[in-house]
Amino acid sequence: MEVPMSLNHSPETQNKLIARVPTVTGRELPEWFQAIDNGPAFLRCEERANWLADEHGLTHGYAAAIVLEHERHRRHRL
Repeated sequence: MEVPMSLNHSPETQNKLIARVPTVTGRELPEWFQAIDNGPAFLRCEERANWLADEHGLTHGYAAAIVLEHERHRRHRL
């Protein structure tokens, strides 16, 4: 699956954002993954990131990082 450019972070930036998610958001990644799984069934990563940002008051950078990490985990589970 191709990831839109607006959601592409460098690996270093992605890792830094993901490491800060619990501190910045007050929630661990599994909680965010569950929110995505229980949220609307968007087909595109960008739509999921926009929903996450709007619904949960996240910056788009953190929302995109969480969505990308969710996609990585989902691919490994298949």
